[in-house]
Amino acid sequence: MTQGIHPLAANMVNQLNRVDVISNNLANAKTAGFKKDNLVEGSFNNYLDKAKEENKEVLQLSEVMNTIPKIDGKYMNEEVGAFVETGNGLDFAISDQNMFFKVQNPNTNQMELSRDGKFKILDGELVTQNGYRVLNENNQPIQVDEANEFVRQISLVKTNYENLDKVGNNNYTIKEQEALEVVNDDAENLVQGRYEQSNVNTMLSMVSLIEAQRDFERAQKAIKGIDQINAKVIESIGNNR
Repeated sequence: MTQGIHPLAANMVNQLNRVDVISNNLANAKTAGFKKDNLVEGSFNNYLDKAKEENKEVLQLSEVMNTIPKIDGKYMNEEVGAFVETGNGLDFAISDQNMFFKVQNPNTNQMELSRDGKFKILDGELVTQNGYRVLNENNQPIQVDEANEFVRQISLVKTNYENLDKVGNNNYTIKEQEALEVVNDDAENLVQGRYEQSNVNTMLSMVSLIEAQRDFERAQKAIKGIDQINAKVIESIGNNR
């Protein structure tokens, strides 16, 4: 009986992780340029097979529990979100999926990348809604003048998402600077007067959230059922003495 509890309990943990990820996606459904996250779920078999290939000793307990579900990893949906036309000269969208704005983290002064093109002017500089300075080709803050020539200073870079780590909810740090490509023709990929929406589908996310909650409740109910059966078995054994 207890063998059945382990995979059910593991499934409950997985569903709680799913709820956290989906809830974060929904919370950022209105965040410009946000990319939704997803989880990959597998079984313990994968880890047993790897251990055997490496000639590691596999315990009998591991063989018995090899059906326990486990979160294998987390991945990000890289699709470009829909563009929203605003007519605001400080809003920008990037047409290419693998291109980004360069911004400066005010806390670390380090360069990060972002797809959020809803900019504003602060102290004469172009910044994101969170106050991150937008950087030019020379990685310097962009000054906004009356002639509005700042648009030509916006510098885009290109890299694959595999070269990035998500920091916070909407920015990325770079793993290998050498894999960063400077985009020379920004005008071809930069769209002014629009911004990129989050690629979160709120309807599908709500359905997934409900499914995760129901899977959790089913596993919880099953564990309670097993616990009740165990109690009856123990009581029956005790009465037969």
